[in-house]
Amino acid sequence: LVQTRCAGSLAPCSLERWAGGMAPRGKANAEVDAAQQLPEQQAKIVKKRAPRNIQGLAEAKAAAKMTFAEWKEHQVGMDEQWPVPAYMRGQKCTTRYHDETYAVVTRWQNETRIQYRPHAKAPGTKSHVRYEAYSQATTVGEALAAGTLPADWCWDYEKGFLKVLGPVRDEPIDTSKITDESVLTDVDKAIEYWYRRELARNLGLKVTDLSVGKGCSETTPMRAHRLVAQRNAKHRLEAAENEGRSVTAEEVRLTLQEWGFAKNVTRENVRPEGQEYVFSDTMGLLRDRQGDIHLTPSTKSYPEIVQLLNKYLSDRLPAEMAGFSWTTLNLNCNYSAKLHRDGNNFGPSFLAAFGDFEGGQLNAWPEDDRHVDKLEDLKDQDKVQCDMNKGIVLFNGNCGHSVESFTGQRFSVVYFTVGCFDKAPEECKQGLRDLGMSYPKPTEDRYALLRAPRGYTALSKGDAKKDREAMPAIRFFPHEHVEAAVKPSAPTPQKKQAAAKQLTPNKQPGKRERTAAETTSSKRCRAAA
Repeated sequence: LVQTRCAGSLAPCSLERWAGGMAPRGKANAEVDAAQQLPEQQAKIVKKRAPRNIQGLAEAKAAAKMTFAEWKEHQVGMDEQWPVPAYMRGQKCTTRYHDETYAVVTRWQNETRIQYRPHAKAPGTKSHVRYEAYSQATTVGEALAAGTLPADWCWDYEKGFLKVLGPVRDEPIDTSKITDESVLTDVDKAIEYWYRRELARNLGLKVTDLSVGKGCSETTPMRAHRLVAQRNAKHRLEAAENEGRSVTAEEVRLTLQEWGFAKNVTRENVRPEGQEYVFSDTMGLLRDRQGDIHLTPSTKSYPEIVQLLNKYLSDRLPAEMAGFSWTTLNLNCNYSAKLHRDGNNFGPSFLAAFGDFEGGQLNAWPEDDRHVDKLEDLKDQDKVQCDMNKGIVLFNGNCGHSVESFTGQRFSVVYFTVGCFDKAPEECKQGLRDLGMSYPKPTEDRYALLRAPRGYTALSKGDAKKDREAMPAIRFFPHEHVEAAVKPSAPTPQKKQAAAKQLTPNKQPGKRERTAAETTSSKRCRAAA
């Protein structure tokens, strides 16, 4: 369900969420963490189990269809005929449902054909009587009518008690995209109702927070994870401010990992061959196809995400790059952009990558004159390759560029200026300044930081102009260089107050006040205050 592409997992978005990703868990994770505690710690946090409810147990035993010995004999060879899903790795009891299980169950329809394992549950239990009744169902719709719920389906599927014969949806249904609710079946409503509450409960959100308007570009799960990313980005910004430091690369990575990326089908120029979409979002200023210049909806809905990404770059701009300005952020997740040129950027772009990955270098053709050179004629020998694991790069996005294939998890953020920046409404300009962007001036020189490309055709003929010869066409800044430029922020009032409390001894009634010797750390706090 989550609209995020990451490698190595089958989370509910096209089976492409990262392992350990964002499917609902929360309470279950707490139970896992508790199990990993030391025995004396575990004893303090594990709650006492409530007494087992034995009401109806006698009736259940009386209603058993077979004896326990008969049931036991019936189980011979059944585990081989009804194996648990491969991702369960032979386990039948876990503390939470797996991401892959959510991916399967949320795609079921009313007419999805299913088959239950005969007599899977032991006689003499209430679950046996219930299972014997609903296991006669041959479709998901029949199973729902027999009294089962999506949670039952998850349980039975993970235990190997349930086979799915199809058909299933390519993508989970999102009722926010359905204008005529009369087409929704009881199965559709049950899955949506259940999963929405699972998301809210396990991600610490309110169910009402997940409401999205009809026709909105966000799905319900996407909004859930964006709200989590927004909430955590706010905490990270506050922590950085209170501690007088910059946002770290790890904090950016975590924020992008939490973010619910959209499936972008419009970026055909970057989409790798064979893919129908890429996970990519735009925040900041944009001009739509109707010519309207505005802030993207996600900019207004999740401002702390924009602030955090802006602060990361602005705190690291080298002195010679102090004039860099931008209006827009492009967020990308786990795809290798094919060779392309950006449409109408003004001036250069900064690119930063985050995550644990190998490969993924930026290939750039900085001398590409798009007015003369043809994209398909760019030669591999002319490219400049930048290792995005080792630094950030300033390049001309209007020139040809691509991304090498990679393994692992790779996010990237492109900071750039749209060509219509000078025509934007004043409230948009000020809104972006308030979010930490260095908005370009109307008289901005697009070649102030990088010179214009000379053109490979002209260079091959020897008649390229040599103006601004000392200025490069692309600049790479190693991480150690930009991190050295980061300056600690001024302490906040909260930090000053905390330091003041440390330096002011508490008076105790009936005792003479004593002044402790001032330590080196307290001297630093006093100097900072």
